Amino acid sequence: MHTIADLNSGALAGVTRLRISESLTEFPTEIFGLADTLETLDLSGNKLSRLPMDFGRLHKLKILFMSDNDFEVLPGVLAGCPALSMIGFKANRIHTVPENALPVDTRWLILTDNKIDALPDSMGSLHKLQKLMLAGNRLTTLPEPMQKCSALELVRISANNFSAMPEFLLQLPKLAWVAFSGNPFCQVFDKPTLRNVGFDDLALGQELGEGASGVISKATWLTTPDGLENTDGPVAVKTFKGEVTSDGYPQDELSACVAAGKHVNLVELIAQIEDAHGLGLVMALIDDSFSNLGEPPTLQSCTRDHFRDEFSLTTAAVIKIVRCVADTMIHLHLKGISHGDLYAHNILINEEADVLFGDFGAASNYLSVSSEQAEALQGVEVRAFGCLLEDLLAIGCDSDDFRGAVDRLDFLKHRCMDPKGCSRPTFAEIRSDLISIGEEHSRPGHR
Repeated sequence: MHTIADLNSGALAGVTRLRISESLTEFPTEIFGLADTLETLDLSGNKLSRLPMDFGRLHKLKILFMSDNDFEVLPGVLAGCPALSMIGFKANRIHTVPENALPVDTRWLILTDNKIDALPDSMGSLHKLQKLMLAGNRLTTLPEPMQKCSALELVRISANNFSAMPEFLLQLPKLAWVAFSGNPFCQVFDKPTLRNVGFDDLALGQELGEGASGVISKATWLTTPDGLENTDGPVAVKTFKGEVTSDGYPQDELSACVAAGKHVNLVELIAQIEDAHGLGLVMALIDDSFSNLGEPPTLQSCTRDHFRDEFSLTTAAVIKIVRCVADTMIHLHLKGISHGDLYAHNILINEEADVLFGDFGAASNYLSVSSEQAEALQGVEVRAFGCLLEDLLAIGCDSDDFRGAVDRLDFLKHRCMDPKGCSRPTFAEIRSDLISIGEEHSRPGHR
């Protein structure tokens, strides 16, 4: 974190990244002194409501974060920043997005948790737009010109006022991750019976992880609720935070997670928490041998996961992992669940390539859409699977791999990422192919 005093002292001369949170009510003009170097500007957590007309002087600015401020209108001066490609105005008071307010090279736009009821037709001119975060607004539709946003890969329209799924959305050639729960047209999940407990029944301990929707902590039981088994050892508790997240409403995530039921590749649920203190889930504690398969996308990769340089997988491990994922997706679809966030960073593996798959923050109900849209929606998730397979194949394989199996995996990847959703295989077909590839890979003498 930097300060205005740092700016005035000259201590920040030449920096490329700047972050200031000091309850600012006016844009600090001292920032223009960094115009020749500044690439990332984060003024989140202030009280700003406007930007100066000459904001475009920051001609090298690529990334702008203005979350948790007081903007009511998205500043049109953003369009004057030629290098700006990532823009975040989460949790402001924005009700209006003017025509042509955004740079045409925008790749990543975050307008989560505002008061926007309509987007301008000029959104269709954002030909490089890949990631669009709109959850928690008042939208009823998307502008038709957005069907020209052919680079769009991830869309979050949850927790809005849509009366129907935008017709063109699921036909976009690169769309792979979409969340739409919490809209008037969305049906809630029929949740199986799951024991409800309270936060007072548990003692939260070590924090194990944090995501967009909540914090997961290690916990122990203080009381033994009736009807629950195996309450002697530690458990994991996910405590949901906030009224709306980047993916939608926490209640929808909880409902989807419970509706998913039991599967060998899903984390076991023990109980749900709905009390005066909030929402939560009690889950089986995952063995320490498991770790995340990948890391979330970076500011540079935008929609694609990041992997450590030293990380590698054998082809046998790749086959096992993606087959487990395909099995899990089939299970979820039979439960009427569109996962919406099929990513390596939501998959846990151990050294034996056993898989645990989770995070239902972007999950939505298939029963909310027509049969034609449901088919297209599965095609969207198949493309996400193709992206995952492409990433895993790119990590590198062991020297003893069977070349034929790798070639078949690569061919399957291309089929899953076909620009025409109707030409992509179903998850049932994917599983059949993977079984065949696995058998070929394990057959001696076939390289």
